[in-house]
Order: sequence, then C-alpha cells, then structure tokens
Amino acid sequence: MAFPFFQVKQIAELNFRLSLINTILTLVLLAGCTRPAFESTPTASPTADDSMYSQAKEQLVAHAITHQQLENKGVIRAFEAVPRHRFVLPEYQDRAYDDMALPIGYGQTISQPSLVAHMTELLELEPGDKVLEIGTGSGYQAAILAELGYVDVYSIEIVPELYERSTNILKKLGYAKVQTKQADGYFGWEEAAPFDAIIVTAAPDHLPPPLADQLAEGGILVIPIGPQGFYQTLWKFIKENGELTAYNMGGVIFVPLTGEAEAGPKPTP
Repeated sequence: MAFPFFQVKQIAELNFRLSLINTILTLVLLAGCTRPAFESTPTASPTADDSMYSQAKEQLVAHAITHQQLENKGVIRAFEAVPRHRFVLPEYQDRAYDDMALPIGYGQTISQPSLVAHMTELLELEPGDKVLEIGTGSGYQAAILAELGYVDVYSIEIVPELYERSTNILKKLGYAKVQTKQADGYFGWEEAAPFDAIIVTAAPDHLPPPLADQLAEGGILVIPIGPQGFYQTLWKFIKENGELTAYNMGGVIFVPLTGEAEAGPKPTP
C-alpha cells in the first residue's frame, strides 16, 4: 500500500538544470559497464597532499553557491571543509571536484556535490538534531552532515563492501561519531528513531512508509522519488500534526534505492 496521507504543494516547477547533463552522461556510462576492477578501500592517509586540490575545491564551492543558491553558512563551511577526493575511487580523483556524480563501484555513485550541499540545506538542521541518511555510499554526504558539528548522524548502507569502505574512510578522516549500519535503508533505523531529519540518497518509486513513521513531529524528509533510469522528482516532506506536506524541489537523477524498495508496496494512481 502507498502512503495516502500527505498533501502535495508544488512550490517549484520541474526544472531540468543544465548541470544534470553531466550526471546523465555518467549514469549512461555506468549502466553500460561492469563493476570497476578496483573495489578496495581508498587510502585516506593523513600525509596525503590535499593542497593540490584546493583551487579546484574553491571553484566548485563558488559554483555550487551560485548554481544552487546556497545560503546556509554552516552548510557552505562544511562543503568547503570536506575533501571529496578522499571519497572517490583513485581512477576518478582528477575529477573529484567536477560538479557531477562519479562511479564508486557496485552500481552506485557519489552524488553531484552541489546537489549534496543543496539537499543538506533543505533539511534545515538545528543544533541537537538527529539526522538519518539512507544510502551511505561513499560516505561523502555523511561527512558533510558530520562536519556541521551540531547534529547527530546515523547512516545506513545496504551494500556490505560500501558499508565497510565508507565506515573506514569516515573514521580515518575524523568523523568517527557518525553511526553507520549495514542494512536495508527502506526500513530506516527503528531503534534510533524518531529523527528530526531524514535524507535519502537513492531513488525509490514511492515514499517508504517506515521512513515517514520514523520522522519526528516537525521533522523534514528529503528524498528523490521516481522511475528507475529516468528523471525523478526531489521532494521535501514536512511532518505537521502527524501528516506530511510535500514540496516539489525540482528534477534530479539518482541511482535506484535497492532492497525492499524494489519489491515493496507501490503507489496507488
């Protein structure tokens, strides 16, 4: 069964931004390829020379602020601080600060960085909030959340190899307080609920009811929803008086949410 109780208020028309072209091309390439030969954990050595990426990072941050109209100073500061090149596979490190998604193995990608910042800003996080991420992937989104410094971060990854890799990277980079779990994110993290914010970084074709149930009163859930292999809609849900109000935040492209989402309840017409 679908989640029948939210009211939809469309505040933005579907806006296919030019930057999505890069993401489309990446996903097309990804769909036609097998797993990359390199599947081991990238090395995040504390002696690595991060300065060589400083100019590229500055250009990306400036682009993201303009392109996504970022305003939250805490999010911008976190975006500036987190070294994205530590989260991508070695063969893609020279493209780490391009504003596009990149393959990380196992059919998954590290999301477009400006979109990561935008989705983080949509959560409207406050000090002391508890936030749940569905789809740890590379660990980059979890690192952005942790870098804010004032929220508790929980993150779930369904692919065991990605769970191990991202957990190790987060620890090496000093984000050891991020609580990670290898599980099907469709069901959320019931024992740690409720959450003040939930962010989903892969696209189901419907809103998973467990995530709506685990969202606290007044909480915000940001999730792409739509068919696999095509454009999806980014939704921002706000829970008020036990009901969800949905705001259309525009068109996006994400890899599909796997696990129960692939065989779970479908939305009613």
